[in-house]
Amino acid sequence: MRTSTPASANRSRRGGALRLHGTIARDIGVRIVSGRIAPGRVLDGEIEASEQLRVSRTAYREAVRILAAKGLVESRPKLGTRVSEPRLWHLLDPDVVSWIFTGSPDDRLLKGLFELRTIVEPAAAELAASRRTKAHLSALREALDRMAGSTLAIEEGRQADRIFHSVLLAASGNPFLASLTSGVAAAITWTTIFKQRKGPLPRDPLPDHERVYRAVADRDPAGARAAMTALVRLALLDTTRGRSGHGRGGPSEPRRRGVSLRKRAAHPPARP
Repeated sequence: MRTSTPASANRSRRGGALRLHGTIARDIGVRIVSGRIAPGRVLDGEIEASEQLRVSRTAYREAVRILAAKGLVESRPKLGTRVSEPRLWHLLDPDVVSWIFTGSPDDRLLKGLFELRTIVEPAAAELAASRRTKAHLSALREALDRMAGSTLAIEEGRQADRIFHSVLLAASGNPFLASLTSGVAAAITWTTIFKQRKGPLPRDPLPDHERVYRAVADRDPAGARAAMTALVRLALLDTTRGRSGHGRGGPSEPRRRGVSLRKRAAHPPARP
């Protein structure tokens, strides 16, 4: 972890200082969600922790505030900062999702994440089939074409995948479902990266997304729900299939080679 020195402490308060306390929060957060710091444990006091980490008390204090805002810790006067029970963690916070997948995620959390997707995304797709607009369809088609011309091993492809799922949530017309967008998008991104730690994706996921799109375009709610249910189920299988082969430590840089998402020669016209 980066440490503070007299020179670095005076550098760009809006740059270096922000990066520093964000790094501290990440390091502690990863240890919490991985179970290395157990719920109920009291963290070192501000003075002791800042000395051990060789950072300013201000940087450590800001890191604790970040963790508290995400539900991972709770600070009380005279009682110190205690690690919260998992039921209090903001598990759909994008940072928390990324911290969970920094190592090898707990089986219970991984299963719970896909259970949530199985509940939320098929329902959203079903509603989207009835409520989508031409603008939604256009955005979905563009995202699929970007996925087809790329690979989920690189950020461009993963961004297109996030956009596809985010547009579907928005197309549901339900503001409460749409409010889950950032968490669901983070889950999709990090499970995709996790699946590729030891090699390329085992299969091409584009046809699964195309089936969802076609049902939404055809205003087929039941078909959209079924297609999205199958998509999430297959994503779970892809994630768990190679799980036993994953080693310890943080995620490696995804390989650039991967399943090629080939663009289809033609797309049947969508129903307006």
